[in-house]
Amino acid sequence: MAKMITIGLLVAMVCIGATPATAQEHINIGVFLPMTGNIATFGQMEWRGIKAAHKMMGKILGREVKLFLEDSMTEQTGAANAVERLITEHKVVAIIGGATSATALAGGSIAEKYTIPLITPSATNPLVTRDKNYVFRACFDDYFQSQVAARQARIAMGAETAAVIVDIAQADYSVGLGNLFLKAFREIGGKVLVTSYIQTGDRDFRSQLSEVLAAKPEVIYMPNYYTEGGLVAKQLRALGIEVPILMADGAQTPELIKIGGGAVEGAYLTGHFSSEAITTKLGERFVANFKKEHKKNVGAFSALGADAYFILAGAIKRAKSTEGEKVRAALAQTKNFKGVTGTINIDEDGNTIKSLVINRVKDGKFSYVTTVNP
Repeated sequence: MAKMITIGLLVAMVCIGATPATAQEHINIGVFLPMTGNIATFGQMEWRGIKAAHKMMGKILGREVKLFLEDSMTEQTGAANAVERLITEHKVVAIIGGATSATALAGGSIAEKYTIPLITPSATNPLVTRDKNYVFRACFDDYFQSQVAARQARIAMGAETAAVIVDIAQADYSVGLGNLFLKAFREIGGKVLVTSYIQTGDRDFRSQLSEVLAAKPEVIYMPNYYTEGGLVAKQLRALGIEVPILMADGAQTPELIKIGGGAVEGAYLTGHFSSEAITTKLGERFVANFKKEHKKNVGAFSALGADAYFILAGAIKRAKSTEGEKVRAALAQTKNFKGVTGTINIDEDGNTIKSLVINRVKDGKFSYVTTVNP
C-alpha cells in the first residue's frame, strides 16, 4: 500500500512538473502601445498591423505565438511599467513597442535591464537605440528623415527660407527632429527665419503664428503629431498664410485629414509607407489580407507594426531559439529583409536602413509622390 501511495505521489509530481513545459509550447511576445491617450491612434493602428501579421504567421519554430498587449497610455512611466509587467508577469521572450520615441526610450531601458529583445515599430529618435544591445527599430531614424525633409524643402519645393513650428512637449520627437532639420536645411543653403514653439493640448496658436506671418518664409516645417498638425494648419490658413507645409511621419494618420480638412490639402509628409508604392511580395500579401479583413487600405503605422512582428519572427526562426541573446544576435544580422514597407537592413547599432516615402495630401487622402533611398 505504501508503495502505491509513493508511486501515486510521483505520478502527481510528474504531472505538476509537466505543466510549465506545456505552457512553454507557446512563444510569448509582448506588445506595449498607446491604446489610450492623446496619440492612441498610433497604438491602435500598430496593434491592427501586428495582429494581421500574426494571423499570417501564427507559428514560429512549430510553436504557437501568443501576443500579450499592455497599454502604455502615451506616458513614459506607463511604458516602463508595461514592459516590466510583460517580462515579469507574462514571461515574454521578446517585445514590440513603443509607438513613440519617448515611450520606446522608457520601455527600452527596462528591456535592456532584463536582456529581452525589443523592437519598436515607429520610434525615430536616434537615442532610442544608442548604447543599447537589445533595442532595435523597424523604421528609419530622424537623422535620415531630417536630411530628406531638408532636401524636399530646399530642392524639390524650391524654398530658400523656412519657418519651423515644433511641439515643445514632445522633446524626444518634435523638438529633436526640428533641430536636425534646421541644421540640415542650413547645410544645403537654406535659412530658417523663425522657430515657433507650441504645446500638446493647446488650441490657440495665434501668437506663435504671428511670428511666422511676420517672417514670410517660403515653406513651413511642422514635425508634430497629427492633432497639432491639423489644428496648426487650420489656423495658418485662417490667418491667410498660404505658404506650403511640410510635415513628418508622426502626422500620417487619417486623423490629420479629419482635423485639418482643407487646410492640410497639398501638404507634403516624409513617411514610412504608401500602398501605392509596394515593392515586395510580403507587402502585397499583407495589404490584400488587411484590406479583406478591415475593408480599408493599410495605414503607415499598421504597416510598421506588421514589419516589427515579421522582423522579430524572422530573427527567432534564424536563431532557432527564443533565448534573449540568440534572438538579439539574429535581429542584429537582419539583412535584405523584404518587409511590408520595403527592403530592410539592420545595422550593428540596432538601426534600420531603409527607404523613405514622401506623400502629399491630395483630394482628402495621402497620395504617393516619390521614394527616397538611403
